[in-house]
Amino acid sequence: MTEGGISYFGIRHHGPGSAESLVKALQELQPVAVLIEGPVDASPLLPLLASPDMKPPVALLCYPEDDPAATSFWPFAEFSPEYQAALWAVANKAALRFIDLPSAARLAEKAPESPTDTDTAEAEPVEEQGEEATRIQDPIGTLARAAGYEDGESWWSDIIEQNPAPGPIFAAIADAMTTLRDGEGVIGKFEAMREAHMRLEIAVARKEFDGPLAVVCGAWHVPALQAAHTQKSDQALLKGMARRKTMMTFAPWTGPRLALGYGYGAGVVAPGWCKHLWQTRAQGDSSILWLARIASVLRAKGHMISTASLIEAERLARALAAIRERPKPGFEELRDASIAGLFNGEALLWKMVEAELLLGADVGEIPPDTPLAPLIDDLQRNQKTARLKPEALERELSIDLRSESGLFRSTLLHRLNVLGVNWGKLTDTGRSRGTFRERWMLAWQPEYAVQLVENLVYGPTIEKAANGRLVQMIAAAATLDTLAALVQGAITAALSEASAAGLVALEEKAAHSSECLELLASVPPLADIIRYGEARKTETERLAGLLERLIVEGSIALPYAARDLDVQAAAALIGAMRKADEAIRLVEPGEDVVDAWRGGLAAVLDSSRSTALVAGWAAHLLYEAGRLSAEGAADLLAKRLSPGTPVIDAAAFFEGFFSGAGQRLIYDEGLRGAVDAWLASLDEEAFVAHLPLLRRVFSNLDSMERRRLIEAVLGKGASLPAGLTPTPDGGEAWRRHFGLLGKLLSGEPSHG
Repeated sequence: MTEGGISYFGIRHHGPGSAESLVKALQELQPVAVLIEGPVDASPLLPLLASPDMKPPVALLCYPEDDPAATSFWPFAEFSPEYQAALWAVANKAALRFIDLPSAARLAEKAPESPTDTDTAEAEPVEEQGEEATRIQDPIGTLARAAGYEDGESWWSDIIEQNPAPGPIFAAIADAMTTLRDGEGVIGKFEAMREAHMRLEIAVARKEFDGPLAVVCGAWHVPALQAAHTQKSDQALLKGMARRKTMMTFAPWTGPRLALGYGYGAGVVAPGWCKHLWQTRAQGDSSILWLARIASVLRAKGHMISTASLIEAERLARALAAIRERPKPGFEELRDASIAGLFNGEALLWKMVEAELLLGADVGEIPPDTPLAPLIDDLQRNQKTARLKPEALERELSIDLRSESGLFRSTLLHRLNVLGVNWGKLTDTGRSRGTFRERWMLAWQPEYAVQLVENLVYGPTIEKAANGRLVQMIAAAATLDTLAALVQGAITAALSEASAAGLVALEEKAAHSSECLELLASVPPLADIIRYGEARKTETERLAGLLERLIVEGSIALPYAARDLDVQAAAALIGAMRKADEAIRLVEPGEDVVDAWRGGLAAVLDSSRSTALVAGWAAHLLYEAGRLSAEGAADLLAKRLSPGTPVIDAAAFFEGFFSGAGQRLIYDEGLRGAVDAWLASLDEEAFVAHLPLLRRVFSNLDSMERRRLIEAVLGKGASLPAGLTPTPDGGEAWRRHFGLLGKLLSGEPSHG
């Protein structure tokens, strides 16, 4: 709408239809200056949006020089009208500036909502009633209901975004907003200050430029900016406005963070759909192209989608739009039609692709000459406090966690690792977790600065960003053991928000998990926290109770998890059992918890369906814990390795029992006798076939241990004859003479 040489374009922030109509209007108007709603002190950065290296979504961020945590963001997407207006202005050499309140005034407001909550076509203006101000919650919804719609989002999409009209759409929007605002009284003080500031900036531009001006702002503000106000009254509104030095830059943003569902007040319901509308505006029917994209995503995930099904889904979407009295299908109709026509009515299948389609996974990029970002600024302060200078060459750093400075250094490095900034790499992690010392290898790489800027989507300081990123990872964690590892990382990095969120998620996941492998794998990281929490002053009472619960539930599930496993699954379960047993011995829980664990191992051993390899390992753990005596172990081996047992099962049990513990045969005569008797019972073919497996059991014995075992079998001073080789005709005599040893200890290649 044009008035006095000034054209006002009321848009919906991040509206693709608004952006398309705006570009056409600017091209027709050819303004000499483009004035955009946004912090006036950030105007020098606006041309950066047109840089070839700027890839939206990005966000303008402003923060006080003395408090980076108080950061405000103004996001821009490819389909944002403000972004397209900036591109047009730079390309056409028009002046370009912001006209809203300076960022310091926004920071001083300290409103509970996000910085841009009121910067939207359906903003929440304030109506003062006496001393109190009440918000109009949904002005666009008012228009929508008058038009017979249930919600404002659908109405605005139908009329403006999905079907941009060629006519005077901006004049119609201004008339509608004028009607809405007429008679609503005086708006709240902060909104009144914003509009007063924009009017003053427009007046300055009118005097400065000779030619048409274009004002791009949220549709709600258009009537107020056109209204007659004296310069004196507007200046009076701004008297006493907060002044504070701020820093500004651009930072990468993400597609999902443009969504209303992520708490962004000026966001859209489906950023992925908006991007699709923008990119396909000149390619024909967006509905057909959207269905083609759905099919592409599904086919990439291995689902068969026929062309006939797509045709039926498209017909159904159009029918739904007609029934719902919409001019053409929106993403809701296409979603419902896809569930019916492509997913056989299974809404859960749609849930698999919903986020990818409607939210997207876009991450923006910013030019390399972008001004300093707050995360880098915060890192530099932390480096100064920690007295750690970034250096390109590797250097080792030893940290004593018992000192405040050492703990601060460790916490900083762990938080940076959470953000993917591996300035320091922890060496010898197993030993470090068991002491008050850590050893790091430090080496700074230039790309770490870029990674810090990318992490601004999670927060403006190292602590806040690490918390935000871990919270997101915790929310996405699919398994209990993954959650436990994330909680361990959160506590190690002293991230209280992520720790609290992780514990809640861990408890909830544990309450619904019966997967033995997950339960057992979650025990070691929690045990590490409890055992070594003192070094980081960690509260462990809540963790201790959760850990005991996980041990007991894992013990109950273990006998069932050990049944009928293949080699790979058995190896995975054994690894989890070993680490869980080490963790249990480390934290020394209550006797009832230990008894539950030993009971689970005994149940594995007693079950006829247990995989032999796992049963052998369970016997090994019981023997190590003293729950299985030497005599009992010898009897068990004699039974498990008897001629009536299939050779493959006997060999697997043998491997499970002696893996990592072959040296026990040096000192335990009963075990040696049982093994010797089993080997002597094998025929030649079976013996040779199992030699590689049997020798693997003893591979961890060093030369001294091998000699001791030889002497234990053959007598002191004995040794194996040089060049000893079993042959088909002399194998039986060879085995009888040397029993257990022979090729198991000779180190020569097997024959057969």
